[in-house]
Amino acid sequence: MDFMGFYTGKIFDSYEWLGCHFEGNQTTFRTFAPQAQRVELLLDGQVIEMKKAHNGQFFEMTVPNVHCGSRYEYRIHSSGKYVDHCDPYGYFMERRPDHKSIVWNLKEYKFNDGEWMKRRSDMKNKPLNIYEIHAGSFRKPGEQPDSWYNYEELGNTLIPYLKECGYNYVEFMPLGEHPCDESWGYQTTGYFAPTSRYGNPTQLMRLIDMLHANNIGAIIDFVPVHFAIDSYGLAKYDGSNLYEYPSNDVGVSEWGSCNFMHSRGEVRTFLQSNANYWLKEYHFDGIRMDAISRIIYWQGDERRGVNGMAVDFVKTMNDGLKKINKGCMTIAEDSTSFKGITADTQKGGLGFDYKWDLGWMHDTLDYFALAPEKRVEAYHKLTFSMLYFKDENYLLPLSHDEVVHGKGTILNKIYGNYDEKLCQAKALYTYMLMHPGKQLNFMGNELAQTREWDEKRQQDWYLLGDNKHRMFHEYIKRLNSIYLSDSAMSEDDYKPEGFEWADCHSENKLIYAIIRSSKKSKLLAIFNLNNKMQEYSVKLPNIKRANTILCSDWNSYGGWTPDNKEICSLYQETLYTTLPPYSAVLVKIS
Repeated sequence: MDFMGFYTGKIFDSYEWLGCHFEGNQTTFRTFAPQAQRVELLLDGQVIEMKKAHNGQFFEMTVPNVHCGSRYEYRIHSSGKYVDHCDPYGYFMERRPDHKSIVWNLKEYKFNDGEWMKRRSDMKNKPLNIYEIHAGSFRKPGEQPDSWYNYEELGNTLIPYLKECGYNYVEFMPLGEHPCDESWGYQTTGYFAPTSRYGNPTQLMRLIDMLHANNIGAIIDFVPVHFAIDSYGLAKYDGSNLYEYPSNDVGVSEWGSCNFMHSRGEVRTFLQSNANYWLKEYHFDGIRMDAISRIIYWQGDERRGVNGMAVDFVKTMNDGLKKINKGCMTIAEDSTSFKGITADTQKGGLGFDYKWDLGWMHDTLDYFALAPEKRVEAYHKLTFSMLYFKDENYLLPLSHDEVVHGKGTILNKIYGNYDEKLCQAKALYTYMLMHPGKQLNFMGNELAQTREWDEKRQQDWYLLGDNKHRMFHEYIKRLNSIYLSDSAMSEDDYKPEGFEWADCHSENKLIYAIIRSSKKSKLLAIFNLNNKMQEYSVKLPNIKRANTILCSDWNSYGGWTPDNKEICSLYQETLYTTLPPYSAVLVKIS
């Protein structure tokens, strides 16, 4: 290991030296504990004194005849006391409430995705339609809260569903080991250990390989801001504040967890090596980084100022990950107005590929919650995001955060009775996919789920037995299919020529018309977000042909308009149509 790079936060491979490693018929254990007086290795009932290594801040021990599956932890002595800790760099851990690390050989699985890895990209000029899932509650094999499919079994049911529904990437909520199911993985104890709830590391590798074999990319949610306080984890690892701040003013997060101290080189090395580990060893294609606002500003509070060292860490990490892992993407979950999140670091930016557009999400859901008579005044909530969409490479999320904690589901947020909600939800998703930016939808949203997400229960698949939900689901599948196949909806997401308003001033009618363009295609979307049928016309200069390719009111999708009926006519560069209430229409124009 490059020790200078380790201490200065420059390296991305510290996990290849620290932790537990097979070396022939021997196994070496190493840990970094600079303030420890002594460290003992507790291995399958043995207590083995570890030796100081390098400059005395590391401890190591080589043991013969250790097998995959052996349990171990480190007993770290400091100030006359000791605490038993799991290995911060351990590759696998016991299932909660047990917490020992488990010896595992990462090299036993050989990937078969060479062609995928060669051609993968950051998808900037391609369709990126992400299905966000919590691995434990997508589907369950039984009724019990801790009844889970393993990683491979999950792949067998997830992959056909993704292909059927038109999602080409899947984003997993955090998979690092965590003690509390209700934290969903956002309070981590085993950063390098895929949670044993769903199987072992080899099974997770097989899942990613299966996804790639089916041309589906994989993104993992990563938590670089804070970690769990459990005594066996990173907190006061060597008796000192090794990973966290010494002051509670900035050391304790709003979730009661410990904040990483990003000014320490050893902490930077730990985190960026972990991000690289998921990309390199598991072949994930992207990293979604949680709570970036808490990295940019102290405690996420703009009034407390920019945390310069943490910002520098993010820049270094993004640059390094992309150099090491060709075609990978990094995504920021960020709610701030900080400039340059997706700008190149050489130009002063943070170097992310994408930023979640949480402003778009709030404005859109607020608008659809209003009654039609209130929407006239709020008309430009749906046009405002078009004023800034070119400022960053935005990704439009309707994520897990919007369907928990009393917020209601996406469907339930929408104004109106049950049937009106379903109609408007189809229009909402059409608007979302026609909006510049990449796409993310949380599991269950595509079913028009009415129950808030609960990590203890699988999605309400029985809804597909209800005709209204089945037809809604069919609409989402058709919409996603068009998104993946028509370049107009994604090729020029971040270029001015990729988007234009055909009409954003029909306030009293509550009608909007959007044109998306690529080199080969041009699409017009018209939205009637009023509760009444309306005659409508819009000028389309230089357009000679127009035909409807999708209408949310077609019979097949629960509406009243005959399937595939042409509802638009073009005369002297003006398009005429009659729009059903709460509807969306997609028109191919040329």
